Amino acid sequence: MTPTRTRYVVVVFMVTLAMITYLDRACIGAMAHLIRQDLGLSIDQMGAVFSAFALAYAIFEIPTAWWADRRGTRTILTRIVVWWSVFTMATAGAFNYGSMLTIRFLFGVGEAGAWPCVARVFSRWVPLRERGTIKGIFFAGAYTAGAVTPLLVGVLISEWHVPWRAIFVVFSLTGFVWAGIWYRWFRDDPAGHPAVNAAERDFILEGRHVDAPLLRGWSYWKRLLGQRNILALCLMYVPNSVTFYFCITWLPTYLREYHHFEKAELGFLAALPLILSVGTQFLGGWVSDKITARHGLTAGRRIPAMVGYGLAAVAIFIAASATAPRIAAVFVALAAASCMLTTAPAWGTVLDIGREHSAVVGATMNTAGQIGAIFSPMIVAKSVTWFNDWNFPLFLLGGLFVTGAACWLLIDPNLPVFAEEGE
Repeated sequence: MTPTRTRYVVVVFMVTLAMITYLDRACIGAMAHLIRQDLGLSIDQMGAVFSAFALAYAIFEIPTAWWADRRGTRTILTRIVVWWSVFTMATAGAFNYGSMLTIRFLFGVGEAGAWPCVARVFSRWVPLRERGTIKGIFFAGAYTAGAVTPLLVGVLISEWHVPWRAIFVVFSLTGFVWAGIWYRWFRDDPAGHPAVNAAERDFILEGRHVDAPLLRGWSYWKRLLGQRNILALCLMYVPNSVTFYFCITWLPTYLREYHHFEKAELGFLAALPLILSVGTQFLGGWVSDKITARHGLTAGRRIPAMVGYGLAAVAIFIAASATAPRIAAVFVALAAASCMLTTAPAWGTVLDIGREHSAVVGATMNTAGQIGAIFSPMIVAKSVTWFNDWNFPLFLLGGLFVTGAACWLLIDPNLPVFAEEGE
């Protein structure tokens, strides 16, 4: 019997989810100068608005993922997407600093848990041998949307003269459409989906580990948070999250106010890090699977990730030291793209060690990254207002890349978090 390919429809759902997520998340950075002018916000206040999202995301990430591991992702992802779409639309109604801060915090509450839910979906629907490549495709789709967003916003504002408030309303509608189709079509378990035949079900289940006993209470969290593997994974992911968040928040302002780029060139250079990252996201996952097939899981996860962080460190130090604006802009983009070689191996490791608890393990890693994202916009803002220095945050990011590369030496993707004794 030839296996059906229903799992690839699931991948399409996840990729479109990623694209909508980054569309709604990245558009505020592309319109930050207009929002600041309209609402009379200082650079410090805008930094706090950016951080409000990351703070809420970090607080609610693990609880939402814990809920998804127990209730399934069909209903939880539907709730997540509807909630964040409501507050994307509500952003259009912000009338002062306090209202914008509150709305973006609630936006972060809604979006928290989306990535861990995706990890759980993949742990249930994607065979072990395809996970690196599929995660690479997933993040490539997300970064495609992130790359297109500044360009799209630029066209809507400068060519079509669409107000920034209307853009938030239009972008929010995509989430409502996705949520309705998803809830109607998806099933948490492949075996329960009418479009999955026995051959595809067996292929998906091949290599899947037996569920570990479900721990509760303090034992659960002690096992999760007490492992060196988890701690190293969390610290490793901080530079990845900080880099992405800088690209979708302060990068357009950095290019406009520090390097004095304007209009079309500004839009292209602001999008360039994520444009290049589309390729490196896929490449990181594809290389991870290829190395794993030849040299084992540890090498497959570590090598592309360590190379990515190493190249990113070199590129960001060059960007911070460059005096020519275009050289600085290009090397910031190269640093971001190199950093994203680590994303698919990182989330592949989440599936490797998390198994049936992939949502919570992914949430724990992602929360650590969001803690870095909480502080990074404020660090950039203070660096500019106190020292008139845009390069200090870049040097700081370079140090994080070096730390992230070192952390991979401590991460063992063969060591499950909630394995049975003796496994």
